Amino acid sequence: MSEFRLTQISDTHLGRRFPGLIANFHRVSEHIDADRPDLVVNTGDVSFDGPTSRDDIEFAKGLHEALPVACRYIPGNHDIGDNPTAIGPAPKPPVTEAYRQQFRDIIGEDHWSFEQAGWHFIGLNTLVMNAGLAFEAEQFDWLSREIARTSGKPVALFLHKPLFLNLPDAPETPETSIRYVPQPARARLIGMFAGVDLRLIASGHVHQRRDFTFRHTRHVWAPSAGFVINDKRQERIGNKEVGLVEYRFKPDSFEVRHVRAAGQVDVDIEELFAQMGREH
Repeated sequence: MSEFRLTQISDTHLGRRFPGLIANFHRVSEHIDADRPDLVVNTGDVSFDGPTSRDDIEFAKGLHEALPVACRYIPGNHDIGDNPTAIGPAPKPPVTEAYRQQFRDIIGEDHWSFEQAGWHFIGLNTLVMNAGLAFEAEQFDWLSREIARTSGKPVALFLHKPLFLNLPDAPETPETSIRYVPQPARARLIGMFAGVDLRLIASGHVHQRRDFTFRHTRHVWAPSAGFVINDKRQERIGNKEVGLVEYRFKPDSFEVRHVRAAGQVDVDIEELFAQMGREH
């Protein structure tokens, strides 16, 4: 294949009780149906609250299965729980092997690799990093083998959390430690890819659209497909809007297109809290 077209969606946060998020997913589905890429990747928070609601994960999977295009997934903190961090608050809830297995049983693989159009694609479960689970070490071993197989090909890496804000070694703070891949796992990942032609890191999690290049790697933050977080609750880093990202990969090059599906609505997080019937 000389060209490979991939659509990234993220932070769909699907659950039966959130009609606005379901409507936004249907608008995204219609866009994908019209465009027909080769693959869709959901970079996490597929479900609204997987650890406490298996039905959220099952419902989310059912909506994705209706797409006319094959999908791959990586889990987010709303799917399997969050990373422990050295400086931030305790994760609520923390990632567990049981939550990870539930995701795998219903959604599918939580880490993967494949090759297309001269590229090596890798999807990682970053939520297990720093968690001390047996799978954390297993995945790092797997990643080491995958990196050895790249054989000079350009690499596209898909994560839930962005690797960092602006600089890889910026100090963590209690406010931002849960926003990015936490240390020391971040430094380990960066070190593992040091000898690789890592061209793209695609992530989600922050619910803001952002696109920048650090050294020779382009960092693309996909916005949430479902909702935005207002400035009172979260600082503004990029663009706060719902949408998706489209990629065209060719041997030794790629293009990025930032897209908003027709009819998508910027559902505010306050609307979801109101539907949940509790104050935050």
